[in-house]
Amino acid sequence: MNKKERAAEIFDRLSQRYPTPKPALDYTTAWELLVATALSAQCTDERVNKVTPVFFERWPTIEDAAGADVAEIEDVVRSTGFFRNKAKNIKAAAQRIMSEYNGEVPRTMAELITLGGVARKTASIVLANAFGVNEGIAVDTHVKRLAFRMGLTTKTDPIPIEKDLMPLFPRKTWGDVNHLLVFFGREVCPARKPKCDICELNDICPKKGVA
Repeated sequence: MNKKERAAEIFDRLSQRYPTPKPALDYTTAWELLVATALSAQCTDERVNKVTPVFFERWPTIEDAAGADVAEIEDVVRSTGFFRNKAKNIKAAAQRIMSEYNGEVPRTMAELITLGGVARKTASIVLANAFGVNEGIAVDTHVKRLAFRMGLTTKTDPIPIEKDLMPLFPRKTWGDVNHLLVFFGREVCPARKPKCDICELNDICPKKGVA
């Protein structure tokens, strides 16, 4: 079984396990998803989902966030960690959206990554889930770990990993690939003590790096 065949089988099996993959972050608009994704760095989705309702009650619109006091944003997002950077970036992103994009979250990778704190991972998540646009595969710690273990990449940095993964999956599935690997990484294939004995990929996974 070559990499592309293995990738297809992984996708098929995980799609049966998770038939309706979607973000674990709560959101209703592209801006809400962008903020939630920014806050989720080095933080659990559960914690972010407790913080975002407070954030959006305080600053309901992008314009409100653009005019917010950074110290006040820091107070609201403090429990998500790295709160000073996150607060600064969210305000900067809101200001740029207001000044450069007429108050609308942009719909291209090139434009999104000009926003404060937005790299390819966040941009890919926003594009796929808010706009149905597949520009890339978001590579977080779970995707990075599973892609290596499953023999889909030998790289260690997100952008080279993404470049290895994109040709292995149909473009229309790129957004789902992230969700499937994240959910599976949390439930079955964590960093320590992967549950290989109950894993539905056990027979096709090369288990690279697993003792």
